Amino acid sequence: MLSRKGILPEEYVLTRLVEAVPEQARYRARERRARFVGKNGACNVAHKNIREQGRFLQDVFTTLVDLKWSHTLLIFTLSFLCSWLLFAMIWWLLAFAHGDLDHSTRGGGDPGDGFVPCVTQLHSFTSAFLFSIEVQVTIGFGGRMATEECPAAILVLIVQNISGLIINAIMLGCIFMKTAQAHRRAETLIFSKHAVVAVRGGRLCFMLRVGDLRKSMIISASIRMQVVRKTTSPEGEVVPLNQVDIQLENPVGGNSIFLVSPLIICHTIDSSSPLYDLAPSQLLHHEDLEVIVILEGVVETTGITTQARTSYLADEILWGHRFVPIVTEEDGQYSVDYSKFGNTVKVPTPNCTARQLEEDSSIMKTVVLSPKATIRKRSVRLKPKFTISDEPS
Repeated sequence: MLSRKGILPEEYVLTRLVEAVPEQARYRARERRARFVGKNGACNVAHKNIREQGRFLQDVFTTLVDLKWSHTLLIFTLSFLCSWLLFAMIWWLLAFAHGDLDHSTRGGGDPGDGFVPCVTQLHSFTSAFLFSIEVQVTIGFGGRMATEECPAAILVLIVQNISGLIINAIMLGCIFMKTAQAHRRAETLIFSKHAVVAVRGGRLCFMLRVGDLRKSMIISASIRMQVVRKTTSPEGEVVPLNQVDIQLENPVGGNSIFLVSPLIICHTIDSSSPLYDLAPSQLLHHEDLEVIVILEGVVETTGITTQARTSYLADEILWGHRFVPIVTEEDGQYSVDYSKFGNTVKVPTPNCTARQLEEDSSIMKTVVLSPKATIRKRSVRLKPKFTISDEPS
């Protein structure tokens, strides 16, 4: 505006405007890669445009179990209210068809007049609703009851009792399954916040730590890992989430792990590993790399199969680090210090890929390896409670 009036030169105004642009606005930082599996195990996948919604109604029980607690309790309450109102309407119609309502309105209903109603003490829809609740939940206050006058009333009584039992079984089963879901047990299965890459046995290894906070064991526990990244086939097909399995070396051998104390899960990076060409310079937040860890097993107390999941992005992998020992021997038993569960220390590690390390073995000679770590044993020095001294003769 000042340049239009001729007060300031136009070149000066443009120069000041360029200088006023903040430095951060010129360069936009690359966004972090979206997770496929969250740190808490939740899958970051949104299902959209599902046309066949009726498939969820074919498995009503699983659909009810998967709902939120607020929705489950709402359906639980509405199912009883709707059934009570439905049968209350049926009882009211039976009483209306039999003339019970007209007879009670005219002041009848005395034992001497010879009229026997279908349901005693049923005068309005409100009393029919109360009778419906008494029948379905088997309260039985004693004021209202069905008589042998109407066979249809006996049939309705049987149908309502059976319907109430079915609703109770379904809804209580859903609540029980929601409280005993397998992922509840997975809350006490923990993983280290970071994964590490270090030398073990002369080779680069990808390692993480897993532990169980409960004393009850996970039976037949097994662990597996996958690398998820975007790949392109030689034919030009783009696979946005290509999953490649990672071979593991379990600490106790075999296909399962004995998860009594925290274990360090190790994967040797060799020629068959998808991390064979991984370099330290690639461990940035925007790199297209995610390692998914899945722990499965049977809960010892309930016998339900549980699964715990986590993932590590590129910037959550520490190159040249190693987990600190957390198991010590105290008073004849092993003690685990979970305050150091995710702690790591730097160790000498070659800054090259596993391929380069395998092709050039002289790289390892330039790396000064640290001494081996052992399980620490705390020694307790006992103070003598008495002293022995020579008595003077």
